[in-house]
Amino acid sequence: MLLPEKCLPVALLLAAIAFWPLAVHAGPEALERAKKLISYHEKTIRPLEIAAAEAWWVANISGKDEDFAKKEQAQNKIDEALSNKETFAEIKAVKALKDKGEINDKLVARMVDLLYLMYLEKQVDPELLKKITAKANEVEKKFNVFRANVDGKELTDSEVRKILKTSTDSKTRQAVWEASKKVGAEVAGDLKELVKLRNEMATKLGFKNYHALQLYLNEQNGDELIKLFDELDQLTREPFAKAKAEIDQRLAKNCGIKVEELMPWHVHDPFFQESPAVFDVNLDEPYSKADILKLCKDFYAGIDLPIDSVLARSDLYEKKGKSPHAFCTDINREGDVRVLANIVPNEYWMGTMLHELGHAIYSSKNIPQSVPYLLRSEAHILTTEGVAMQFERFSKSRAWLEKMGVKVENPEAFDVAAEKVRKNQLLIFSRWCQVMLRFEKSMYENPDQDLNKLWWDLVEKYQLLKRPVGRNAPDYASKIHIVSAPVYYHNYMMGQLFASQVHATIAKEVYKGADPQSIIYVGEKKIGEFMKKRVFEPGRTLDWRELTKFATGRELSAKDFAADFGAK
Repeated sequence: MLLPEKCLPVALLLAAIAFWPLAVHAGPEALERAKKLISYHEKTIRPLEIAAAEAWWVANISGKDEDFAKKEQAQNKIDEALSNKETFAEIKAVKALKDKGEINDKLVARMVDLLYLMYLEKQVDPELLKKITAKANEVEKKFNVFRANVDGKELTDSEVRKILKTSTDSKTRQAVWEASKKVGAEVAGDLKELVKLRNEMATKLGFKNYHALQLYLNEQNGDELIKLFDELDQLTREPFAKAKAEIDQRLAKNCGIKVEELMPWHVHDPFFQESPAVFDVNLDEPYSKADILKLCKDFYAGIDLPIDSVLARSDLYEKKGKSPHAFCTDINREGDVRVLANIVPNEYWMGTMLHELGHAIYSSKNIPQSVPYLLRSEAHILTTEGVAMQFERFSKSRAWLEKMGVKVENPEAFDVAAEKVRKNQLLIFSRWCQVMLRFEKSMYENPDQDLNKLWWDLVEKYQLLKRPVGRNAPDYASKIHIVSAPVYYHNYMMGQLFASQVHATIAKEVYKGADPQSIIYVGEKKIGEFMKKRVFEPGRTLDWRELTKFATGRELSAKDFAADFGAK
């Protein structure tokens, strides 16, 4: 493991920055001064970031205490380097020159802005940063080793999902659903402490709370974000209610109960973020004997975005102690890209692998090495999530399956069901994202409020799920993103908008005006060319707003997303 024993000694650090004049108008020309700053950052931080990525990878695979300790140590070294006050003083000085227009190189100016955001977050007491890292690490470890336990039997995450998808017995469903939520009770106290620590950090930096800080660091505006989500609420409210009414009829029939008796455990995943499999065809059936990895290899190779090297480095199947979730990570921004997954042969994992490999192709595999290290990553969280979702959607396409050589029994019925599920999925996910955004915002604004009540108030309002009578449990804390990826989830929804907009642009430009719903990319190498040139290759030289306009010719909007679920 490439884990340095310690950060640069203080004497060496001071020597390295000794040439930096801290007065705004002293020293070398602004451009050369900025270049020296960028070079110093890369030499100092790059090895620490690689070591931390390796440690994070190992810890999530093993679940071992000693590996999580190494992961925590690696993050602490990064935090220590980024918290250096002399370095930040020079960054502020150079940024002031940039803001005055004294740096005429756009890439250098962009890197100065990003350095400011990167170091700003760490300009607090190093001991506070260590506390935050330790607490987050502790909670994440609890998630990794947690398994739902029903009648003495441990269930993996995939087994929980399978029962919620197939069982017709309400008591069994309730027991499994409640068991899956118990991790919330195990981490809720730690999470509350973590929220307060994060808020303490944010207020010391001059922000109202951690939620506001994170939006600023991610080049987003809180008022604009709420306005966008209010518009999405208006856009999706009635179509969602209509779709859910039909789903509810089928859920109730499957379990032999009345619609008014439906509870959250009657939907087919623990959070109602996916479309329940209640229609006339089993979408898992085509995948039950399919080779998911081969399908992924063949598909991505066919669009000239091969992923063989990614899969060769990845860890793809369930094992004890391993994180039960899925993620993609770029270890070194030089092509060492990996996916952690827990594949089982069903539609969920087909979609998940298309998703994670969508992240993989939007990485240093396809961002040129000529792009400076600091800019050699996706433009934004929302753009990489958008690309992942753009490719994930094909798992529900009969035309895609058949073109990939997978036989579909009763294709007409599959088409009808899959199309309904696809549209419902967009609506359901949109409403779920409303809950996540508004819950996190309110939690960081007031962590001492009744968070259990807040959670269920939002679930009832936006997802139309019934609050279990008498339940008073921290169900919000059973969602790992709230702990380990805070103030992140709204980017999934913005990513959906980005995915729809890029797909519509491909339909117009690559497929010469074809209906976006009819195109499936299979074997079309021009897809790879479009994605490389218009989405991947700029890296982070453009911010997310600029990248959206560069890729699609217009600003991000809900227009194409609305068309995808049939809104007029």
